[in-house]
Amino acid sequence: MYTIEEFDKEKTKILKYILYKKRTEQEIKNKFGSTTDPDLLEDIIEYLKEAKYIDDKEFIEKTVNNFRTLKNLSIKEIKYKLMAKGLEQEDIEDYIYNNKDDLEQYEIKSISNIIYKKSSTMEKDEIKQYLLKKGYKTENINKVTKK
Repeated sequence: MYTIEEFDKEKTKILKYILYKKRTEQEIKNKFGSTTDPDLLEDIIEYLKEAKYIDDKEFIEKTVNNFRTLKNLSIKEIKYKLMAKGLEQEDIEDYIYNNKDDLEQYEIKSISNIIYKKSSTMEKDEIKQYLLKKGYKTENINKVTKK
């Protein structure tokens, strides 16, 4: 067992880590797992979830919104980046399914942006290959290149 003082001290440390930048439950476990008693860490994570400091579903939404604002990514790339954060695949799939139309529009816009940027240095076929390697859907690439 552990004392309330230990709980508070460790909770404060983890809270600082979360407040600096939103984190997933897995990121917290990775960072503090080797230095914190496992039971203590689990209890702190539960406490922080209840207090809504850790919310992986909200994290997915905010992260995808950041990607949409700042980057040109395929839906597949978004999925891999979220999985790399240690998020539940089911939560990611649910988010993608529930926001399918918006994400399709975003992917099409990303394809347009990439074609615009690359068209001065690459041939049309090279750009298509590049997009396919990045995980863009063939149907979306074709929609944009036919325009």
